[in-house]
Amino acid sequence: MLILFVLINPIEWCVAQESDSSKQEQQQKPPADQDCIKPPLPTQKNEHWMESFHHTVSNSVYQSALWFDNFFLEEGLEQETPKTTARIRLGWEPKARDWAEFDTRFRVKVRLPHFKDRVDLIFSDDDDNTQSSLPLESADTRKDLEDESFSAAVRYTHRRSKNRILESRIGISGGDIFFRVKHNRRFTWNEKNSFKIEPSVYYFLDDGLGAKLLLEYDYQMNKKTQLRINYSVRGSAEYSGLRWKHGAYYLHQLDQKSASITTIQAEGERNGERGFVIDKYRLSHRYRFNALRSWIFFEIEPFLEWPEKENYTTTPGIALRIEGFFSRG
Repeated sequence: MLILFVLINPIEWCVAQESDSSKQEQQQKPPADQDCIKPPLPTQKNEHWMESFHHTVSNSVYQSALWFDNFFLEEGLEQETPKTTARIRLGWEPKARDWAEFDTRFRVKVRLPHFKDRVDLIFSDDDDNTQSSLPLESADTRKDLEDESFSAAVRYTHRRSKNRILESRIGISGGDIFFRVKHNRRFTWNEKNSFKIEPSVYYFLDDGLGAKLLLEYDYQMNKKTQLRINYSVRGSAEYSGLRWKHGAYYLHQLDQKSASITTIQAEGERNGERGFVIDKYRLSHRYRFNALRSWIFFEIEPFLEWPEKENYTTTPGIALRIEGFFSRG
């Protein structure tokens, strides 16, 4: 249902209140309280099919956001332009003993201008921490510890500055209603070192109260190379123990259109029924590049895994992904 909502334009409608002014003035200048959906951007007749597809998706997301934001438009105010972004990723991740591993992700974000750019609508089948960010030199390598599930949420930003963000989010994830508060604080010194602390508290109606903490240290070796180390831990009333993940990452900007990330990760559980357990080790090298169009990115990621369920047997694999970005506003 969500994909149809995103990819299909809503019905374009216009509700104008009659005024006592003359029809000539109405034809020359529309009334200020006229709530109209703007038409999509025109496309050229000889436009390449890839650009036509990009415009179609971008316009569809934008028109849906404009239609929704129009409900919150106060009478007498002009319609402002919302900011919309959509990210769609398709991937095939074959590995030893499992050649049918496919990965599809999408994320739609809408910023509503009539809430002073403090309110975002987010639709996703993945947590925003798992998505690769742009530009490439700041590619995010973190993976969330929670199970993948579709979520739809309204996010409100209480405070935003260069080194601090305080936000809250309410929505539905995996069929369960949740509420979350997250605080992101970064400390920087010597222009090369930075440390981030990101605590969050959340509550699910079915699973109860929970909390998560992310600690991250970044060392900027030079303009194109960064070393990153992070640690995350999560606990909730649903689990008897704590879920944790360690990671070390070497990020390198190759040129303006490509970058690579070498990763070493370990994840597991502690203080649970089995005590301290390591679920999996992982070593990977991800090569990401931009090709064909400015909005299309490709990834090639060979990796080695040592999962507990396979008695830590070496499991080689490779991930092949294509990702498209669609934005307007």
